[in-house]
Amino acid sequence: MNIVISGPELGTGSASSSEVDDVLLDAYSSTVVNVAKKVSPSVVQIKVSGQPQPARQPAQRGRTHEGDGTGSGFVISTDGYLVTNNHVVAGASTIRVVLPDRDELPATLVGRDPATDIAVLKVYTDGLRAIRFADSGKVQVGQIAIALGNPYGFQYSLTAGVVSALGRTLRSESGRLIDDVVQTDAALNPGNSGGPLVNSQGDVIGVNTAIILPAQGLCFAVSSNLANRVVGKLITEGRVRRGYLGIAGQLINLTERIRQYNQLTARTGVMIASVEPDGVADNNNLRQGDIIVGYNGHEVATVDDLHKLLTDSTIGRSAQVIVLRDGRKRGVMVTPGELTGN
Repeated sequence: MNIVISGPELGTGSASSSEVDDVLLDAYSSTVVNVAKKVSPSVVQIKVSGQPQPARQPAQRGRTHEGDGTGSGFVISTDGYLVTNNHVVAGASTIRVVLPDRDELPATLVGRDPATDIAVLKVYTDGLRAIRFADSGKVQVGQIAIALGNPYGFQYSLTAGVVSALGRTLRSESGRLIDDVVQTDAALNPGNSGGPLVNSQGDVIGVNTAIILPAQGLCFAVSSNLANRVVGKLITEGRVRRGYLGIAGQLINLTERIRQYNQLTARTGVMIASVEPDGVADNNNLRQGDIIVGYNGHEVATVDDLHKLLTDSTIGRSAQVIVLRDGRKRGVMVTPGELTGN
């Protein structure tokens, strides 16, 4: 069956131009256009000054030049709370937010979390439009992913792609791994950092955080579920609390003989290089040279495993650490303190 689309120039009874446009726009285009209309009023540009130049890293996050920086953010409440990346605002002496209507306002830093590269700002104005976090646990590989932000300082830009992978990990500037990272091929550029990655309903599924410059189509966003939890902590407490053992550790391979003798499944552990007697944590039972292989009933194979286990719920609570000492497994008690200056 042939379908003929007639324009006004083809005679009477023809479709209006708006009707023709509606037909010509396929479902994908319509989705992206509708998302752009819904989300764009909530996306802001962030300008900072007095910021130190960071060391170059494989996952580039976008700075202009020393002392100046630019990034993106988005409104999560009508009373002025904004979400962006920690690396966009870290160390800045002044932070200003450019709204979609081009109004430029001073912003207050509410809190930041280097471990997840999330920060919250506050501006004081009326008429803001907020967007909401979606449940990233329901995100599927292959679904539409739309990134919005201000690449290279250009006011407002949109790119579209798909969710390429879920459950990735990414090393933050603090040295910790960010878990539950969403990978997308929606193009990001320096300045997109802190902008929203949204689904086809215009709800946030991630906070754009990094690109890998030598690669094509490898872009990453902190998942909305993780970002939402961190944002809540930053708004209510100004920080995210984490446990601290007061040790320096390094990955070490375990010999097959040691593993079999101690009935260990992991091939690695965390060897304690030094113990800091700073009084923050009760770590007197730990010794330099101990190899940590378990914490509070959980296996520990890497430093990252230990970081994941040292949550705010561990602070001030005694727990058993399983270590290898003189080649034999034994349990010692510790009480984590609170990590500060993170």
